[in-house]
Amino acid sequence: MTSPIHDSPVVLPEENAPSQRNDKERRLTISGVIAWIVALIFFAPIFWIFLAALKTDNTILAYPPKFIFTPTLENFAALITKPNVGLYFFNSVFLSVGSVAIAIVVSYLAAYSFSRFKPAGTDFLMFLLLSTRFVPAAAFVIPFFQLFGILNFKDTYVGLLIFYVMFSVPFSVWILKGFIDGVSQRFDETGLVNGASRAHVIFKVVLPQVKPGLVAAFVFNIIFVWNEFLFNFQLGGRNTSTIPVALFTSLYDGGATNWPYVASLGTAYVLPLAILIFFFQKYLLVGMTFGTVRGEV
Repeated sequence: MTSPIHDSPVVLPEENAPSQRNDKERRLTISGVIAWIVALIFFAPIFWIFLAALKTDNTILAYPPKFIFTPTLENFAALITKPNVGLYFFNSVFLSVGSVAIAIVVSYLAAYSFSRFKPAGTDFLMFLLLSTRFVPAAAFVIPFFQLFGILNFKDTYVGLLIFYVMFSVPFSVWILKGFIDGVSQRFDETGLVNGASRAHVIFKVVLPQVKPGLVAAFVFNIIFVWNEFLFNFQLGGRNTSTIPVALFTSLYDGGATNWPYVASLGTAYVLPLAILIFFFQKYLLVGMTFGTVRGEV
């Protein structure tokens, strides 16, 4: 009687595996090097202005440029004593945070309505909202300049807040609707069946689940308003100028550029935004999907 023969699995040598791994590692290395080069190119102006803020006027204008020097904080000390610098920072923070906070509340309610009630022509309305961001900003300058003149909104906080809210809402609605679409309507139905009001469902049930979208929309719009120059320059004035406008006007103040002032103000202007992006970058990555993929952050 013969014992049954059990076929053992045949292990074939993977001759090409090492070469495939090497090719993959080589491609990743090349991609990483290219990414670092691109990042350094984009970071170079910021690095230059940071170094310039730590130099004296003569060191900034020295040729060839001096990369080894004795740093000084005198430029930042002088910046604090400059007239209107505090006003520029206040205007930038107030207009950015104030307009975006209002826009997020309005956008969240609008996005909830579009997502849950689905009024007729929702897709067209969403496209129409987003299409306003496709138009070049310069195309709006003259109409808004004339409108602000008629309404006496020039150089007023109310006028600029309304303008920035109007520009922030379309993009925010588009992002938030995608996140709310990812929340099952069963949560709404369960809350309503249990006696909760619609307001309770909106703010206590759905809102916590779309927090990443809210943060992403907030940060995206803060970046836009904080960096906005054209409309603040045209529609604002002495009382409502923000830091970008102050940087522009300082380049031609008195016929000569005060480079230590420009460099220190530019560094102080970039730093808050860099810190904000660093701490909320994970929300920005989720927001870049515009809610099409629900992910935990």
